[in-house]
Amino acid sequence: MFADLMRTGGEGTALARRARGLCARVMLRAGADETLVIVQGGAVVSVQPGPFVMPSWDVAISAPAEDWRLFLQAVPPPGSHDVMALVRRGAMRFEGNLHPLMANLMYFKLLLASLRPEPAA
Repeated sequence: MFADLMRTGGEGTALARRARGLCARVMLRAGADETLVIVQGGAVVSVQPGPFVMPSWDVAISAPAEDWRLFLQAVPPPGSHDVMALVRRGAMRFEGNLHPLMANLMYFKLLLASLRPEPAA
């Protein structure tokens, strides 16, 4: 589900330039599935699928797999179009050190939305 983050947010991308000062270990959870994303200098340098025994992360973003599927549609339905909309309706949860997430919120919103396919014309 999150494997393409290296392509969409890796070194040299516009997203990486947006958060040059960000270094964080981000755990993305889709239901029971976990993916550890390592960001250094704003660039996604590693995407490691779980399961993990004792993972170390700075911030975790968790939602049921179905809510991730809705969010990752080319044109998501209302309430699933943005991570904050998902948080507001109780479908998504942020955990851990929220400072890197909130200080770079637009980066994280764009990074996760970058996984969406192009809308059909």
